[in-house]
Amino acid sequence: MPPEAPHYRVLATPLVKPSPPSSPESQFNLPVGRKYFRANKSMAIPGRKLIPYIVFILASISILRLLRIAITTSSSAPPLPALPPALQHTCSTPSPACDKAPSHTPRSQTVQQKISARAPSLTKKEFELLSNLIKGKAPCNLLVFGAEPQYLKLSSINSGGTTVFLEDDPDKISAAREKSNSTQIYKIDYQTPAKKAYKLLEHARKSPACAPNPEMLQNSSCKLALKNLPHEVYEIKWNVVVVDGPSGHSPEAPGRMGAIYTASMIARAGNTTDVLVHDVDRTIEKWFSWEFLCDENLVASKGKLWSFRISGKSNSSGFCSDRIVAIE
Repeated sequence: MPPEAPHYRVLATPLVKPSPPSSPESQFNLPVGRKYFRANKSMAIPGRKLIPYIVFILASISILRLLRIAITTSSSAPPLPALPPALQHTCSTPSPACDKAPSHTPRSQTVQQKISARAPSLTKKEFELLSNLIKGKAPCNLLVFGAEPQYLKLSSINSGGTTVFLEDDPDKISAAREKSNSTQIYKIDYQTPAKKAYKLLEHARKSPACAPNPEMLQNSSCKLALKNLPHEVYEIKWNVVVVDGPSGHSPEAPGRMGAIYTASMIARAGNTTDVLVHDVDRTIEKWFSWEFLCDENLVASKGKLWSFRISGKSNSSGFCSDRIVAIE
């Protein structure tokens, strides 16, 4: 017998056919459950990344609520009061009819409304300072540059004295004459705008014609001298002079440079004269008061009103001490 041959089991590794790499097209053939599983995995956002979105949403809601409250508040505000009939008449284009007051409103009433609509020239305390000064000197000679309604009361306070107003505003003149026919008020014209104040101050410092010489005021060649005033202004020895005119409210409007200079010259023609200047919070009024009335002569002040006491008939060649006021 042939020899018995041993039996061997051949261990063969089964052949596994490798699958081809997945292509984009094959991903669309995945089972439905598997596709959604992958999508959910890629769209998962950590909790930290949600915080900015939540803050943005809350801020937007708060802004919308604030806007809603603001709109509701403005819509519920009471309407503005209606203008008086005399002030409701307005014109959008120039025409002859616009230059006249409405037919149902007399011109005098229109003028009074315009004057009263302006803010008071003097505060209560400022007027007390002025009126107390007049009471202490009455009857006296009082000269006022300006004709604000408050100043008209000075005529009655200075009963028995002489009170003269110098004004360039026709409306103020009309209002003053309607209140008192006995009021002495003169229409004057100021030729120099406020914007020339600095050059005029330089001129006054350099020109000998601007030196304190009251007797030459009417014939002075100084550019600051007011030479077109009524004759009695130069002839009377004034006890009190008030400067609150012209308005000087803009660079193009007439300034008070000449009024303050002329008041200082008039004051030096008498024995002792009180000169009061209003609106000294403004640069021109402050500059020219320091220059021609002098801070050493300042005796009282209240609000925007300065009161100077000038001793006349001085032989000094300058208005103030040798110290020159610096212009700031």
